[in-house]
Amino acid sequence: MPFTARARRASVALLASAVSVCLVAANPPAAPLGIGDRLFPHLGNPGYDVVSYDLDFTYSGANDEPLPTITTIDATTTARLESVNLDYSHGTVRSVEVNGAPATFRNAGEDLVVTPAEPLPAHSGMRITVRHLSDPVPAEDVRSGWVRTADGLVMANQADGAHRVFPCNDHPSDKAYFTFRVTAPAGHTAVAGGLPLGTQRHGGTTTWAYRTAHPMATELAQVSIGQSSVVRRTGPHGLPVRDVVPAGDRERLEKWLAKTPGQIRWMEERAGRYPFETYGLLIADATTGFELESQTLSLFERELFLRSDLPEWYVDSVMVHELAHQWFGNSVSPHTWSDLWLNEGHATWYEALYAEDKAGVEVEHRMRAAYAKSDHWRAAGGPPAAPKAPRPGQKLDIFRPVVYDGSALVLYALREEIGHEAFELLERAWVITHRDATATTADFVDLASSISGRDLNGFFHAWLYGEKTPPMPGHPDWRSTPTTARR
Repeated sequence: MPFTARARRASVALLASAVSVCLVAANPPAAPLGIGDRLFPHLGNPGYDVVSYDLDFTYSGANDEPLPTITTIDATTTARLESVNLDYSHGTVRSVEVNGAPATFRNAGEDLVVTPAEPLPAHSGMRITVRHLSDPVPAEDVRSGWVRTADGLVMANQADGAHRVFPCNDHPSDKAYFTFRVTAPAGHTAVAGGLPLGTQRHGGTTTWAYRTAHPMATELAQVSIGQSSVVRRTGPHGLPVRDVVPAGDRERLEKWLAKTPGQIRWMEERAGRYPFETYGLLIADATTGFELESQTLSLFERELFLRSDLPEWYVDSVMVHELAHQWFGNSVSPHTWSDLWLNEGHATWYEALYAEDKAGVEVEHRMRAAYAKSDHWRAAGGPPAAPKAPRPGQKLDIFRPVVYDGSALVLYALREEIGHEAFELLERAWVITHRDATATTADFVDLASSISGRDLNGFFHAWLYGEKTPPMPGHPDWRSTPTTARR
């Protein structure tokens, strides 16, 4: 997700809860749990690992009516469990089964606490089936989970919005495979992340099915339902590229859609082969204030491509920002939310490189401007790898300038410190080493030290955790101008 003055970043993170787990005595009081993430301590849960989600939605044709939904979660327990917390906060639950047997359930904060008929032994399979209503009408002042468009719905789950749509382990450290099924009335098209499995018609409705070929964090799940056109073309190495656009905008958006294969080739030259089974743009007729890197199907506001006041290079670079996330953030996901700088810093970095390469907008000029603001950004939001916690009810607070240009500045400093050749080797090695997994800041520091042949712990500690911005290697004349931070 890019950050811009036009609120590109305004509202999208939102709900990260999770299939939590109760590790206490029998019949404990219902309580929300978490894995202790420094920024979101109640997200994620110990005691199990999710293997896959199967989501089955039924859409009536009205984007303000709850969707009858069946969520099936297959997981492996890592401890003996007497109850399991499923993060789910915005819909009515009708029934829950665990391994085919009815289970009792209670609400606790933003968790659904499930108690199976018998305790679940450690290191065993666990299937939880929840029949519920998925409500597309947001809670007050919340813009996450389902986003209502002019002709249907799309998802925007970052950072903790997935559990407003379906019960899940809503933390990026627990990636899983997804199968999506969406039943919608005639005249609507449903598209989701992954590859299509086929369609089935039932009178006046059609069921569309998709499945991911790679594990995915819940925050990156995407489903689009609307009166849409699906535009297909071929990318590098025969990659299926499919775009989803409002049917009436098909022709006027073609100029932008046609750019994607070339942008993928450009990224592959710098970061290695595209890491997933398909890619495309989901252009929604909605006011979100952001673009979002949902896995294999990035979400964009329609207005971004129709505005006359934005230069073409700028829109192109926003497209590349979300594309770059498929490597940095999606294939290699953050192990904790404090590792967010690895996502946004890299996406901003390639956004800037693309603008320089295609439009002559110099990276050095942008980085010098970022350096001038860096101390202010650190004072306001914390250093890149130790961001300040969000204010109560303001979870989007973590998406601050310091994790965008402030973190791209760290990558620029690293390139200046170790040289272009070592830096480019590092970038390719990073996405290969941690493909389809999660990684930490410490992992990045270790790999950079190994590839450069130098101990870079001191360099990174100053740049990632310091209250003040260190001197820029090779540019001793650069200055940062601090400004009093406000919360």
